[in-house]
Amino acid sequence: MSNSRGVTRRQLIVGAAPVVASVPFAGMALAGGREREATHLGHAATGHAAMIGPEVPAPGGPHDLDPLTYPPPALPHQPGRVRDYELVARDVDIEVASGVTYPAWTYNGTVPGPVIRATEDDLLRVGFMNGGSHPHTIHFHGIHPANMDGVFEVVEPGGRFTYEFPARPYGMHLYHCHATPLKKHIHKGLYGAFIIDPPEPRPPAQELVMVMNGFDTDGDGENNFYAVNGPAFYYARYPIRVRRSQTVRIYLANLTEFDLINSFHLHGDFFRYYRTGSTDQFEYTDTVMLCQGERGILEIDFANTGRFMFHAHQSEFAELGWMGFFEVTD
Repeated sequence: MSNSRGVTRRQLIVGAAPVVASVPFAGMALAGGREREATHLGHAATGHAAMIGPEVPAPGGPHDLDPLTYPPPALPHQPGRVRDYELVARDVDIEVASGVTYPAWTYNGTVPGPVIRATEDDLLRVGFMNGGSHPHTIHFHGIHPANMDGVFEVVEPGGRFTYEFPARPYGMHLYHCHATPLKKHIHKGLYGAFIIDPPEPRPPAQELVMVMNGFDTDGDGENNFYAVNGPAFYYARYPIRVRRSQTVRIYLANLTEFDLINSFHLHGDFFRYYRTGSTDQFEYTDTVMLCQGERGILEIDFANTGRFMFHAHQSEFAELGWMGFFEVTD
């Protein structure tokens, strides 16, 4: 699970990461001791900062994460309607930071996997094929029969299984592999967002999905990079454009392994936080803390235009990739 250049967590933190130092991660990986670490720290001190935009060395193009960022549209309530999805487990090398690859286990080739969405009382049918090299399953959070729970129905490489159950209750949920060792199957990338819409539609909004995650690229049981929806610093290089005149709704989930909690903090405004998204009760705040598997729905009505940062309110997580910007316009 280590990349060929041997990036360590300490080197990345001391090197201040590209959000501050504006140097590629692959170059930082060559720093082999305090002298080289001090050199990178010196780069940060001289003001070579790249907080936002094309100078941030995040991997990928401007629309690469669109399928994971923007969920499928909600459908009106129609009990019994069948919602079909197909997930394939694949072993894929993904670029988690500039010049740093990671041997991931994926659903449909991405980490996180595709967004699955249904309306309460739909019949959800998910065909699963294991095209990977290890046994896998899919465990859905929510209410379903015991034989659809993804614990005992282990699918061997080359095998298939179909999960089928009524979608309920409404809210923001998630899915992930439940094969053992569980922590390995999750931190390798087998997870995704699972949205169930209520029978009465939520008010119109610009909808986004954010799955908080981390990557242990040197196999020491600590994450070297943190992100939402995959690559580190992606939304710093490609800020999310939103309109002040429209509510922004974020379906937020935490699938970070090895750390007890993760968090979301918004600069310059507050949001309504609906825990699990299953009731009308909300907290009005600018920061939420989530343990692994915890999730909720955030609704923001921006008061001002401009660039507003969002990030983990654990400073180390932000410096190692979990930060980005909203570009708010009229």
